[in-house]
Amino acid sequence: MTQTPTPTSVQGPAGPPQLSEPTPRRSSLTQNVLPSWLWMALLAAAVVLGAALSALLGFNLATWFIFTAVIYVASSYIVTRTRVNRRRATDALWTNLIYLAFTLAILPLISVIWSVASVGIQGLMEPGFLSSDMQGVTGLVDEGSQTEGEPVLGGIRHAMIGSLLITLAATFISVPIGLMTSIYLVEYSRGGPLSRAITFFVDVMTGIPSIVAGLFAGAAMAWFLSVFSGLTGLLSTQRSTLGVTAAIALSVLMVPVVVRTTEEILRVVPNELREASYALGVRKWRTILKVVLPTAISGIASGVTLAIARVIGETAPILVTAGFVVNTNWNLFQGWMTALPVYIFRQFQNPTSPNFSDPSEQRAWAAALVLILIVMGLNLFARLIATLFAPKQAGR
Repeated sequence: MTQTPTPTSVQGPAGPPQLSEPTPRRSSLTQNVLPSWLWMALLAAAVVLGAALSALLGFNLATWFIFTAVIYVASSYIVTRTRVNRRRATDALWTNLIYLAFTLAILPLISVIWSVASVGIQGLMEPGFLSSDMQGVTGLVDEGSQTEGEPVLGGIRHAMIGSLLITLAATFISVPIGLMTSIYLVEYSRGGPLSRAITFFVDVMTGIPSIVAGLFAGAAMAWFLSVFSGLTGLLSTQRSTLGVTAAIALSVLMVPVVVRTTEEILRVVPNELREASYALGVRKWRTILKVVLPTAISGIASGVTLAIARVIGETAPILVTAGFVVNTNWNLFQGWMTALPVYIFRQFQNPTSPNFSDPSEQRAWAAALVLILIVMGLNLFARLIATLFAPKQAGR
């Protein structure tokens, strides 16, 4: 019986048996793999070539970015197709285009933040900017600040308090309305005429201009005061200068956002949870209150927070309803109030001293920086709420 020689039994031309080394074979899964540093080298070369081509046309950042992006995307596609295959090259091409689109989308945000922060940080560091209002600040004060180097007086305390009170009142008005509307659309409606009408009007409200919401709130408050004339002792006789009127205007803008976000979150709640509750004999309203809403609380809270961030920067509805004032007003039902967007607008549009506008512009940029920080904080707070109250974290 003939025995096939094994690697241990192969005899050399002279001497004892030797082991033969197996020939290494490259796996088909790892062949033609580009090195991990290649994309950095291509990007560096694209940056250099883009700068050179941009310099030929008169260097600026826009042309530099365009040339760099085109050179990098094209060179990456060519190298990948040459060294690997067409399928991987096409995949890399679309991946680079997605990254490029993301970069183009985030560049305006970075530009706005940098522009506001670079100018507004000086005004934000002024003593008393966050703890004082504009009462007593005149054109002579700003003239002295600009010509004699005195500190820039005046702050945004009244504007921050006005924004806080108006936004909180708008939240108390819009959240119950939006939440109950969403519960009806998801839990009770069967696609009838009423639910279709509600959906249609919510879509219409989503596209309403903010100035229209302000005019509606002013007209609604004027009608309310004219009908219920007995309340004029409690409410201001100036019908369109109430903080609560501005809150109504903002609630008109908040309601469709709350309805849409809450509706989508409620639809995500598994039907098995509802059916299990019904199987135990629990009534529908109690199932919604004890099962559905706790399960969706993270999405609802984050949606409400995003709605607040959406309206806190509105200028037109507050300008036509709450007006403008230089002192702090804590009463939503009497007198004029000021919000941060209106404060920024007035400081730019009507400086305290028309001939010496630098202090007013400094206060406006600093207030804009504070408003951006508030909006960013609200968005981060919404993400935190969604993470902390998610069902998987709560063990539901």
